[in-house]
Amino acid sequence: MTFTSDAQFDRAIFTGDAWFHKAAFTSNAWFDRVTFTGDARFDGAAFTGDVWFDGVTFTGDARFSGATFTGNARFGRARFETASRLGPLVCGERVVLDGAVFDQPVTVEMAARVVSCARTRWASTATLHLRYAEVDLRDAVLEYPVVVAARPDPFPSLHSDGPLSEADLSGRKPGVRLTSVGGVDAAHLALHTIDLSVCRFAGAIHLDQLRVDGWCAFATTPTDRGRRFPWRWSRRNTLTEEHHWRVRSARRPARARGWTIPPPDAPELPPAAVATLYRQIRKSLEDGKNEPDAADFYYGECEMRRNDTTRPQSERALLTAYWALSGYGLRATRALVWLGAAMAATVAVMVLWGLPVDEPKPTTTGRQAAVGHQVTLTTDTPDPVNPTGPLSDRVTSERFEKALRVVINSVVFRSSGQDLTTIGTYTEMISRLAEPVLLGLAVLAVRSRVKR
Repeated sequence: MTFTSDAQFDRAIFTGDAWFHKAAFTSNAWFDRVTFTGDARFDGAAFTGDVWFDGVTFTGDARFSGATFTGNARFGRARFETASRLGPLVCGERVVLDGAVFDQPVTVEMAARVVSCARTRWASTATLHLRYAEVDLRDAVLEYPVVVAARPDPFPSLHSDGPLSEADLSGRKPGVRLTSVGGVDAAHLALHTIDLSVCRFAGAIHLDQLRVDGWCAFATTPTDRGRRFPWRWSRRNTLTEEHHWRVRSARRPARARGWTIPPPDAPELPPAAVATLYRQIRKSLEDGKNEPDAADFYYGECEMRRNDTTRPQSERALLTAYWALSGYGLRATRALVWLGAAMAATVAVMVLWGLPVDEPKPTTTGRQAAVGHQVTLTTDTPDPVNPTGPLSDRVTSERFEKALRVVINSVVFRSSGQDLTTIGTYTEMISRLAEPVLLGLAVLAVRSRVKR
């Protein structure tokens, strides 16, 4: 059957099976509030315009295998009572499942530009195999586990030996991007190979139980901040909520360059709320044994805590020092640079002021006694003599070698046994405390990246 003009079936009731097998709708089609008591079969149907299935009740099976939609396909508030499969179908624009209800376990297979599942209710288990789509799960109700996965290859066609044609989506990347899970109980949500770079997590609960498997990409810090100072921004995974906060809190436009501009409907979250999101998703990644990526979210959590003005000033100062010295124990290069600087400074102090002019030699003193009398001798080591004269005269290879030996022993928390001046003694004490800590932070950062 071919419908060359608008086709309207609003409020129709099909008491038996309804077959639209390979039907062609060259214009818009309306099936609003239609009731399909039997099976509704749209296998191979082609919809050139928009089609509305709003409020439709599918009591039996709903078959759309091989159906193609050039425009929008709307299933808002539709009810699928016994359908076990929806698709595979191809939509050149949007597939709207807002408010739809799936009562039984179902597999949804779609290739579309946008798949909107706002307020969709999954009363049983569901698996969504998608291609090309931007997915919106705002306020969706997940009563049982729901898996959203990107399908790497085209869906097979049931009417030919080749794959289902995706000509309406040509030129686009087949990956799947999730835009929002706000209002979702994430305890039943599992994501597999999904782009989460623009996903908004604010408003979701039980994010610590979210399953993130496969290759899921998060947003990253901007790279153009490193043109002048390449060490200013370390590349790390972030949440889009941090991007929005960075833009809104930037006092100068240059500081917001590279961060994602928040959309008008994005809520304005304080740093404490963003830190909570980081903490929960970090826990989810740790439970999935993804320790290296979880480290980035610990970094983001600490960043938000450091910028949270409601926290005590002492805590923020401690976090700032932790960030500056080692990037919260996650930046080995930063800790090693500080360690090298501390060692160089210690060597310089030792060479210029810490080492005495000469090593003190023990001397023995006593009094001459008559023959046969007892002789008492006293052995003592004189105090080190501070160097004097121009500083340039103190820089010698011998003094540098001694100073380097003192510093290396300090790093491994050992005493060099070298005689030092008063300044050198206190400098060694400080280096024996600070330099092993910096070395430990560097080891901790490496460990966080290679931990299994």
